[in-house]
Amino acid sequence: MPGCFKKTLFALASAISFASFILIVVAMGTPKWMTGKILCKTGAELVNATDPELIKFIGEIYYGLFRGGKIRQCGLGGRRSKFSGKFFPHMVKKLNTGLHVMIIMFLCVAISFSLVSFGFCILNAIKVPYRAIKGPAGICLWNFLAGGFIALALTGFMAAVKLHRLTERIANFRENVFQFVILEEQFEDCFWICVASATAHAVNLLLIAISCINFPKIKTKTEEANVTAEDIMY
Repeated sequence: MPGCFKKTLFALASAISFASFILIVVAMGTPKWMTGKILCKTGAELVNATDPELIKFIGEIYYGLFRGGKIRQCGLGGRRSKFSGKFFPHMVKKLNTGLHVMIIMFLCVAISFSLVSFGFCILNAIKVPYRAIKGPAGICLWNFLAGGFIALALTGFMAAVKLHRLTERIANFRENVFQFVILEEQFEDCFWICVASATAHAVNLLLIAISCINFPKIKTKTEEANVTAEDIMY
């Protein structure tokens, strides 16, 4: 049986692994990975809008892995539109090597490894496994893989945004009349939630490393009994 200190560390590591699983699931289902401001270039050019008037042609856009929306400002007031899962297969065809699909696959694999890490941490908190792969070495492996796949997904998403101009592609998708230009864009909560999830697995690696340290046991000195001749008499 593991000691109390190791039980506490493994229990904490299991809680962190499960929290990472929840964070990834929430992030994947929320449409707030990226937000930005879009300028209706066609509308602004039609009326030769100057700087004070450009505010009437600046809208907003937001999107996640499966859905999103935008507010089109083309001089006639804001018009809201939303896009859901049916939209992204068309985007995947235009992105090199199906980058969007790879991002989703990496996160799904990370979810699996987070659950495996959770189970192995529970096992090590209850008993000392016979095989090494089920022990701390295995937990380190699963956490490393989970954090690594999250990092790959985040890297792929940043590549899609910065190198493949994902925000601009989404803003102009099925726009036959107006052309939109991206003024600014920023990563939102769900992106940083995935960063926190990857950080959680790094914390788990640290906890498992600490659990493998053999701390010296504190020994209490017992006082030697002083036996005298008078004590023997009684």
